[in-house]
Amino acid sequence: MKYDKSGFASALDGTRLFWGMRGPRDGGASGQRLEVVLNDGIGCDGFAWKYLQPHLSHTHRVLHWHYRGHGRSGLPNDPARIDVPAHARDVISLLDHHEIERAVLVGHSMGTQVSLEACRLAPDRVEALVLVCGSYGRVTATFHGSDMLKQVLPGIIEAVEKNRGLARALWGRIPAKMAYQLARLSGEVDVQSLREEDFTWYVEHVSTLEPSLFLSMLKLAGEHTAEDLLASIEAPTLVVAAEKDTFTPPALAKHMAEAIPEAELLYLEGASHAAPVERQGVIAERIDRFLAERVIAEPGTARQSAE
Repeated sequence: MKYDKSGFASALDGTRLFWGMRGPRDGGASGQRLEVVLNDGIGCDGFAWKYLQPHLSHTHRVLHWHYRGHGRSGLPNDPARIDVPAHARDVISLLDHHEIERAVLVGHSMGTQVSLEACRLAPDRVEALVLVCGSYGRVTATFHGSDMLKQVLPGIIEAVEKNRGLARALWGRIPAKMAYQLARLSGEVDVQSLREEDFTWYVEHVSTLEPSLFLSMLKLAGEHTAEDLLASIEAPTLVVAAEKDTFTPPALAKHMAEAIPEAELLYLEGASHAAPVERQGVIAERIDRFLAERVIAEPGTARQSAE
């Protein structure tokens, strides 16, 4: 019998956080249901999990949520609390709201940083980590292999702040179809694997965001790093890297996998930053095997009993 609910929870500062949860009510076919939390990339409201969430929810109870200022979540009550640690504290608040003792944290892009920071804040609450097409930090200094984005971002934010009305009017005005074609031509996505309707989901959500919030959040993500944490992580970890990921180059993911004790690495040739929707089958199979071998089969792992 399937569980499929959604609702709202309150963050520590009172910000309204949207969540949705799917999965079996009992222990699943194997009798070993896990609690899984999906953490988006910046500007996303589930784009990366379109195929993986339904797959994982066949066996496990899967919680997906929207960052503050994203999707159906509210704008932050404290505008300053939009950095990576703030999102990580929101993850812990959601675990508390659902009375989840331990969970597998799955992160895509900035969700990798959020998952790592949540692991720093509450390592005893983390069953395992699955880090997909993300870096441990300072992402604006490595975008397309240079620090150009880091250099120009403060000026862009200043211009947006001075011209809020114009910025909002222009934000997201490029039609989703055109954005998809530009992404294909520039090589930002795998043209053989990414469906136009999947990319459209992402573009249409980004267009609804407040430009200043999105850009400020990106800047703060660029200032954050969890590199100092990597060597001390005890949770089983799977790192997924994509060969043609220009947002978080695969060399960073490889370094992360080498720095985290006993971490495993899945390297996807030809895939881009959108690998979760380009290579969903390969990633789903690898996550299933990782959870079966490294989490469910490991003795002595505390796990919340099924409801």
